[in-house]
Amino acid sequence: MDLLRERILKDGKVAGDGILKVDTFLNHQIDVFLLDEIGKEFYNYFKDKPITKVLTVEASGIAIGAAAAKQFNVPLVFAKKTMSKNIDGEVYTATVKSYTKGLTYLICVAKKFLGEEDNVLLVDDFLANGSALLGLAEIVNQSGATLSGAGIVIEKSFQPGIGRATEAGIDVYSLAEITSIADGKVTFKD
Repeated sequence: MDLLRERILKDGKVAGDGILKVDTFLNHQIDVFLLDEIGKEFYNYFKDKPITKVLTVEASGIAIGAAAAKQFNVPLVFAKKTMSKNIDGEVYTATVKSYTKGLTYLICVAKKFLGEEDNVLLVDDFLANGSALLGLAEIVNQSGATLSGAGIVIEKSFQPGIGRATEAGIDVYSLAEITSIADGKVTFKD
């Protein structure tokens, strides 16, 4: 997606080897025009699948998930990183480790929001080590739903996440594939 690549080069900031900050347009402050285009791209790729739910993890995935869910005209469900008193009933859970924060979370989704009748599209801002994506896939598996694929805004193909997702049989569609982040420079796959 050329628009996204241009924005990464213009406004993305390299914060050490392997870390790309896109907080000025994607995961802190959000460019809603770009977000709408991201949703359309995911729809165009997955439109032949019978998507009934979009699933992401809080917090950075929520806006992206909303843009995709709007295009499919389906609900967005997001996995919470902490159990709270307002989650009623039973939940599906999975353990994920945040690459950028170095923290491990037990994510959860209330069982009433996913079931075996659902066809689920996963979405997230980054695919690095693949922990969040595989955790979401585990929740889909627990629910008995069908995993239709995963839409990723930025894939770091130099990290193991894409290999882990491919090995798990997940159809991953990435809008910007980065082959390296080093010496202050972002390199995309040609």
